[in-house]
Amino acid sequence: MVYFLLADGFEEAEAVLPFDMLCRAGVEIRLAGADSLDVKCKHGIVFHCDMLIRDVSVSAGDMIVLPGGIPGVPNLDRAEGFDTLLRTACSAGAYIAAICAAPTLLGKRGLLKGKKAISYPGTEGELSGAEICDCKVVRDGNIITSKAAGTATDFGLELVKVLKGEEVSDKVRASVCY
Repeated sequence: MVYFLLADGFEEAEAVLPFDMLCRAGVEIRLAGADSLDVKCKHGIVFHCDMLIRDVSVSAGDMIVLPGGIPGVPNLDRAEGFDTLLRTACSAGAYIAAICAAPTLLGKRGLLKGKKAISYPGTEGELSGAEICDCKVVRDGNIITSKAAGTATDFGLELVKVLKGEEVSDKVRASVCY
């Protein structure tokens, strides 16, 4: 199961494009809201979630996806159950995927120590202990990070590759003419 964790002010492209790539690959997805089932993105679109973050339960093989955006990232950081979920996901061996400013949430908790990572330009200093990469998307073990809204399709295709394999990711890429 893939859980997209959404808080008011998230960057919609960083959720919608990866969501679309995963749907095309046949992946089961749930949207989890920070404080409400209705979450308003950075540009005013309201997304209706399936559940609240505090009700998400992850295990090995699951994935949580953290879109960036300001004030979405700080709002996500304050969400009830977020810290516990993030730490549980990490210890369980679930995948944690974060884009734009969201990798800073991992850095803040020391989850990037010794791992390759990328984030929005200018926030790299908040990726405590990470080896900063200059690329669109980087995967290191169970952590996948990406740079910004402009890399959201690449990010989504990498998530498909991680969960369904390179062949499926290539088919999705071809189907959207990317």
